[in-house]
Amino acid sequence: MTDTASTPTAPVGAAEILLGLNTFGDAGVDADGNPKQHAQVLRELLAEAELADAVGLHAFGVGEHHRRDFAVSAPEVFLAAAAARTSQIKLGSAVTVLSSDDPIRVFQRFSTVDALSNGRAEVMLGRGSFVESFPLFGLDLADYEVLFEEKLELFDKVRAQKPVHWEGRTRPNVNGMSVFPPLEHHLLPTWIGVGGTPESVLRCAQYGYPIIFAIIGGEPRRFAPLVELYREAMEKYGHPMQQIATHSPGYVAPTDEQAREELFPHWLAQRNRIGAERGWGPASRGEFDAMCGPEGALYVGSPETVARKIVLLKRNLGVDRFDLKYSNGTLPHESMMRCIELFGTVVAPLVAEQLADA
Repeated sequence: MTDTASTPTAPVGAAEILLGLNTFGDAGVDADGNPKQHAQVLRELLAEAELADAVGLHAFGVGEHHRRDFAVSAPEVFLAAAAARTSQIKLGSAVTVLSSDDPIRVFQRFSTVDALSNGRAEVMLGRGSFVESFPLFGLDLADYEVLFEEKLELFDKVRAQKPVHWEGRTRPNVNGMSVFPPLEHHLLPTWIGVGGTPESVLRCAQYGYPIIFAIIGGEPRRFAPLVELYREAMEKYGHPMQQIATHSPGYVAPTDEQAREELFPHWLAQRNRIGAERGWGPASRGEFDAMCGPEGALYVGSPETVARKIVLLKRNLGVDRFDLKYSNGTLPHESMMRCIELFGTVVAPLVAEQLADA
């Protein structure tokens, strides 16, 4: 495994939490209710990344998908464009579906983004909760586990920026070849996104990578045992501690009522559409309101409400970073822009103030 000590993902301490944004480039509708073209969504997404940088947020991540609902299928291409429009914010994926990609090409694309952004690239690797990429790229879902395990092993060797020696059954062997371009000043910051299984947590710790938990339902505090498992496993494997992050959906508006009323129809439509694909029962307003409550996984409300929930997350789990998944179905671009502005200019200072006073 590679040494992660040289990567810029060391824990931040008890009185701080880094705040970022995630989006899948949700394909919304125009003023007449017609589906937006994916090209338009991507152009709007660039403006959202630019605003996130301007208001001082820590990171901006885009998730890879291969379906009509979402416009981002090539995160690195978008991130390269965003690199030219931003100056400070970290730029990454959320997540890159490593199982259906080539680890060498993933590294090369992100090392290119790192060069274009002057060292601001990061990659989050995962298996993905959607599986459209497997038949699209001619892969067998029966190999779901082995594809990720072998490709993660190869990626780790490539990330070390040394000649690669690797053998496996999911792609041709690599016999002592070097991969270019390398990063200039550090190893590529590499996270593993997990959905909440101990096996995924242990795999992440085995490689010594920082971890991000996707908390999209239930109560975030229930992830405390998995957070502790990660810390214990990192120590067991002899790795320096890395950052722990969470990712959850949310939406910020001037008041709690406005935030809930504006988000609910978009949340409900998306939740029920995806739920129908996966055999879930229909959602309700009661479920939504419960998830928006103090202990729920939806960070929805006024800046004050969202700030309190983030501070509670920090106190319950001790995480170093929180990423808000601010897009949701057909939520309008203008609403998302206001959410980003409030998150950076009001929520972030409130969180910092409350943590400093704790």
